[in-house]
Amino acid sequence: MTELEKMRQGLAFNTLDLELRQLREIARAACAKFNAHPSKGNMKHITRLFASLGSVMIEPGFQCDYGVNLHMGENVYINFQCVFLDAAPIIIGNNVLIGPGAHLYTVDHPRDIELRRSGQCSARSIEIADDVWIGGGAKILPGVKIGKGAIIGANAVVTKDVLENTHYY
Repeated sequence: MTELEKMRQGLAFNTLDLELRQLREIARAACAKFNAHPSKGNMKHITRLFASLGSVMIEPGFQCDYGVNLHMGENVYINFQCVFLDAAPIIIGNNVLIGPGAHLYTVDHPRDIELRRSGQCSARSIEIADDVWIGGGAKILPGVKIGKGAIIGANAVVTKDVLENTHYY
């Protein structure tokens, strides 16, 4: 089984693998092209990486690991300087607002030093339901589910699931 197949199946994988490094390079190049000259025409360079795409507006400064695990609903707005580390799926519902500098991290690293040195890591998906507002600078950690209508405050570090229609500060 390849490291990409392991990653896609939610198993531990080696991030130093050549195929995974090449996929990250493709995503970086696509993001760089869009960020250097943001336009609807150049946005296609990043959105064509995505696994599924509704209607989305992405401001410059966007970065993603692979893009292939990004699922966007309808009417999604991603503000300036957002980072999506998508080793596992990031599923974003409809009518979602993501503030500037928000970071979504699906990847995690082992606590064991030797495993970290070897490049081993794991990833768990992030799910963001409809009508969520994520404030600027918020960090969403691996495995988190954010319920419909929830509000995540600016600079919050979200380490656990957030129930629908609640505020997390």
